[in-house]
Amino acid sequence: MKRNPMKSNRIKPLEFVIFQESDIAILTPVMKRAFDADAQFHLGHDGGPPGYDDGSFLRQWALHSKATAFRLNSGNQPVGAVILWIDRKTQINMLGCIFLDPVFQHSGMGTAIWRKIETMYPETKEWRTETPGFSRMNHHFYVNKCGFQIFKIEYPLSFEESSYQFRKPVNMPMPQASDTERI
Repeated sequence: MKRNPMKSNRIKPLEFVIFQESDIAILTPVMKRAFDADAQFHLGHDGGPPGYDDGSFLRQWALHSKATAFRLNSGNQPVGAVILWIDRKTQINMLGCIFLDPVFQHSGMGTAIWRKIETMYPETKEWRTETPGFSRMNHHFYVNKCGFQIFKIEYPLSFEESSYQFRKPVNMPMPQASDTERI
């Protein structure tokens, strides 16, 4: 049985390092493992977005001039990456992609990464993201760990083609009992 190194140890400090072209070679195998593990769990076969397994996804999106992307390190070890789209005008920001090496998943590290992202962009009014409909673990992470709400499902009748869109209003007052009683 493969032991998760994060289960028995405290999470080592996370470091967000600006994504560089040289990170593509380092992080493509990590991205492939992360997406393949998710697809294997839910679909029974490897898979991910186009280019996830050859570096072209990271080259296109992490290096995009309008993206803000980071290599994620824990204890000087690359463990994943995050690609953000920050709109300083509307302050509606997009989590384009986040992935962690499967050996670091289910350890609290993903939640710690998300919390750090939120502190890095305190002016955000709303966060949005999207994930495949089949990826139930992602749904759990976004809704139960990060506080997102599902607001749209595209192609809901297709298990493999459906897509869930999430949003998280930030700094919104919590609903009061009197607000929910009218619903």
